[in-house]
Amino acid sequence: MSRRQEIREKRRKQQQRQRMLVIGMVAAGAVLIAFALIWPTLKGNQISNASLASITPIAPLTTNAAVDGTHLGDPNAPVKIDVWEDFQCSGCWYYTENIEPLVIQNYVETGKVYYTFHFYPFISGGSTSDESNQAANAAMCALDQGRFWDYHVILFANWTGENVGSFSDARLVAMATSIGLDMTAFNQCFQANPYADQINQDFQAGQDLGVHATPAIFINGQAAESSSGANYIPSFDDLSRIIDGLLNGQ
Repeated sequence: MSRRQEIREKRRKQQQRQRMLVIGMVAAGAVLIAFALIWPTLKGNQISNASLASITPIAPLTTNAAVDGTHLGDPNAPVKIDVWEDFQCSGCWYYTENIEPLVIQNYVETGKVYYTFHFYPFISGGSTSDESNQAANAAMCALDQGRFWDYHVILFANWTGENVGSFSDARLVAMATSIGLDMTAFNQCFQANPYADQINQDFQAGQDLGVHATPAIFINGQAAESSSGANYIPSFDDLSRIIDGLLNGQ
């Protein structure tokens, strides 16, 4: 092989090595780009799966009362109950778990009471997580799919305290998954927060009525008060006395 041929052969091999190096770099770059694109999804799925595993499931709401958004019962019922709540409120948790089901069973399902839930998100305050408003936002997105009351139940079933992460965004999404919502529609709604004005209107209406603590229960426009000085939350007996008095024309 002549000297010129040797030089050409050396140059050919060098060019081949360079091409292989460039191809390798391009391939590695493509892998890195693909990983960067799918990593948020993988990470999000890991977070979602972990959050879902920590959610206490619920049975879907079963009631013979008419369900209309945040309302339950017959709008023509003689007694109207309006309740203002913050999903983070410990008193609201107690009321929803122990008193509200009795009111629904004994008065709403029998056509005597028209029951309405109102948002009063105030506990988050200066918290950066804003769990009160985000829980309200998520509940309204569940309402979009006709599932407000199921979401209302699962929120309180998974309450663990105020501003402690019970209603982090990941857990709110996991709760929606748990009750079988259309997650594409839910996530779009949750991100857009289209009901912020409506939630604020509920809050303002509560303030106008003098709501200063939750749960705040109004029966035919009058605040229901506890007969016990030890607890500001009216008992079922307290509510029954007021409702029965109204039904009997007293």
